[in-house]
Amino acid sequence: MPALIEDGRAKVNLTLRVVGRRVDGYHDLESVVAFADCADRLTLVPGSKLTLETTGPLAKDCGEAADNLVLVAAQLLGERVPDLKIGSFTLDKVLPVAAGIGGGSADAAAALRLLAGLNGLALDDARLLDVALLTGADVPVCLASRACDMSGVGETLLPLSIPKMPCVLVNPRVGVATKAVFEGLGLRSGELLVGASDVIQATAWPEPGASLEDWVEALALASNDLEAPAMRIQPVISEVLAALNATNGAWLARMSGSGSTCFAIYENTAEAQRAAQKIQLDHPLWWVHAGVLS
Repeated sequence: MPALIEDGRAKVNLTLRVVGRRVDGYHDLESVVAFADCADRLTLVPGSKLTLETTGPLAKDCGEAADNLVLVAAQLLGERVPDLKIGSFTLDKVLPVAAGIGGGSADAAAALRLLAGLNGLALDDARLLDVALLTGADVPVCLASRACDMSGVGETLLPLSIPKMPCVLVNPRVGVATKAVFEGLGLRSGELLVGASDVIQATAWPEPGASLEDWVEALALASNDLEAPAMRIQPVISEVLAALNATNGAWLARMSGSGSTCFAIYENTAEAQRAAQKIQLDHPLWWVHAGVLS
């Protein structure tokens, strides 16, 4: 069989509200998630052995192959699907790791899509969805790889219709441990961060067909609750946000996920390109991408 290929697109949390910490230690969230046009690329050559090779500019940041979420997801699926067809994966790594844009989760989701295609599984197969959530909280939304309102611990996804959003993504090449950021919130087991009425009240996002301006206005009323603890751990995040806010035409700048990647939304792609060029010139060691969220 020929090689199969899937892209693992960068996930961007346009908003992120921490509802509280559950008694099992996990945190309940509510987040508007979009996907960027930059991605890792995962190739699968069908075969009798499950292996993973990493290539690309950021391959050295991937750590041990045995710990990679691509293999973790594949092994978990193999435990649930008898005689699962497998093969050799090659990951072309271009997205920064521990960056708040779901790079590892997107890679795992791409692996699940590849294995689903190879084995004739539907993407809504319960076993696939079960493995996605077991692999990581961001894997289910990355499996769908489309704009959603994500809630719970990542298992509840409500599709959203958002306009194309010209954007700039910036990562200062400093990783942030997600666990440390959540610990920085200081929530006790079973503690809510918001009132009960806020928990049960669904957020009303713009209707399908709404303009970019409408969306930016709605997003500006929300926030990312993890920004403050992430900045305490890595103060450079505030520098990244300041750099984005200082560019011409930045409508909204915010951190994604648990950091350290930040983004800004612009009126058009030309402004986004100019902003990215300025930031890259001023900070040549930072990872910068100008593109579109959708």
